[in-house]
Amino acid sequence: MTDTSRETPRQGSIVVGIDGSEGSARALSWAVEQARAENRPLTLLHSGGESLLRTTLMLDADVDHVALFDRLRTADLALLTRSAAAVTEADPDLAVDVVLVETDARTALVDASRRTHLVVLGSRGRGRVASMVLGSVSRYVAAHAACPVVVCRGPAGGGRPRRVVVGAAWTASSVPVTEFAFHQASVYGVPLTVLHALWLVPESLAERPLVTVDDTEGVGAMLAESVAGLREKYPDVTVLFELRRGLADDCLVRWTPEDALLVVGRPTHDLVTKVLEGTTALSVVERSLGVVAVVPEAGSEP
Repeated sequence: MTDTSRETPRQGSIVVGIDGSEGSARALSWAVEQARAENRPLTLLHSGGESLLRTTLMLDADVDHVALFDRLRTADLALLTRSAAAVTEADPDLAVDVVLVETDARTALVDASRRTHLVVLGSRGRGRVASMVLGSVSRYVAAHAACPVVVCRGPAGGGRPRRVVVGAAWTASSVPVTEFAFHQASVYGVPLTVLHALWLVPESLAERPLVTVDDTEGVGAMLAESVAGLREKYPDVTVLFELRRGLADDCLVRWTPEDALLVVGRPTHDLVTKVLEGTTALSVVERSLGVVAVVPEAGSEP
């Protein structure tokens, strides 16, 4: 069911950014699945304020600014209405809201993240150049949102995950990241892989996991201990452990299947950690070919 348009997203809803692109359509598909799985309302948000055409034409003295603004707003609302109608047709029982804002999309989505459960975004490009030119919204929101942000990349971006992979750390601040991964695995009834990257590992072991399901040896035992409480909380989730050789972002991108949900943490406000680990999270978002969830760690600043 589609509600009337709202000025702000509903508290605890799942917000998806809508801009009419193919990437946005993938994000909407993923967000619908998530809202259905978690029984949460879905908010479709579109920013009219990001239109370069709008800004350019407003500067022309011969343009009827009021009429132009009305036409642009009508077109923006039509985009939201069509998108919401498609969702309602596919799932009449899903609560769907639409929000049209006139501020920049990045600002609007970060503001929305302070009252919502999850923000879901598409990505129009792959690789470093494409993401710099076309993915600035996804990158900015992933780096500053107050709630988890899911970025849907590639052709598999709109489908249900067949596995969840989380980049593991055994610090207290990373608990929300790991718990998000457990929750997602439980919601979808899929296995969870806890993956940790190591630098100093023999080259001969680089092509295979150093630890699989054996929780009794070395770092594998530390990984198992770090998630013991969550395994008790989510007894339905099958957990696998993997150690890989190399940089964290390289390992996560290389060893995560495209049909998996990859979960990474966004570091705390500590400057050194933010520079080192923040680069890892955003690198994964830019390079992944699937769906990536960026989760604020405990103590993170929006």
